[in-house]
Amino acid sequence: MTTGMSKLSAVIPDGYGYVLLTGVGSMFANMWMAINVGKARKQYEVKYPQMYHETPSHVFNCIQRAHQNTIEGNSFFLFLLMTSGLQYPKISAAAGGLCVAARIAYAMGYYTGNPDNRRWGAWGHLGELVLLGGVISLAFQELGWWPFKK
Repeated sequence: MTTGMSKLSAVIPDGYGYVLLTGVGSMFANMWMAINVGKARKQYEVKYPQMYHETPSHVFNCIQRAHQNTIEGNSFFLFLLMTSGLQYPKISAAAGGLCVAARIAYAMGYYTGNPDNRRWGAWGHLGELVLLGGVISLAFQELGWWPFKK
């Protein structure tokens, strides 16, 4: 018989489920952008494996680039989110949620066809800084460099 607690739940902090759900939210945002790229491929007649549209209309390129940039940074984001969440699960989930929301704002700005509008999501870097601080704090704690006990 099991006691209802897995070995994994014994080492994962309370509230880590919020971190996991934030990661899932990131995946949904990424899928939404991928769907938008697919729709834009059809609308602008950009065939695979072509990455960019070669005509003067660069709206497709902006839509595709918003998704590509998100993919490029996703591994860093997920590392920061999952690692910071080991020590600060609720703060990390909130900071990660901020990052995901900002990434959607970034894409919406980029989708206008004016690349400068991608700055609509720049506020998401605040969430990244919080996550980075959480990872550094965790590393210092694990190395015994932090003056406070766990």
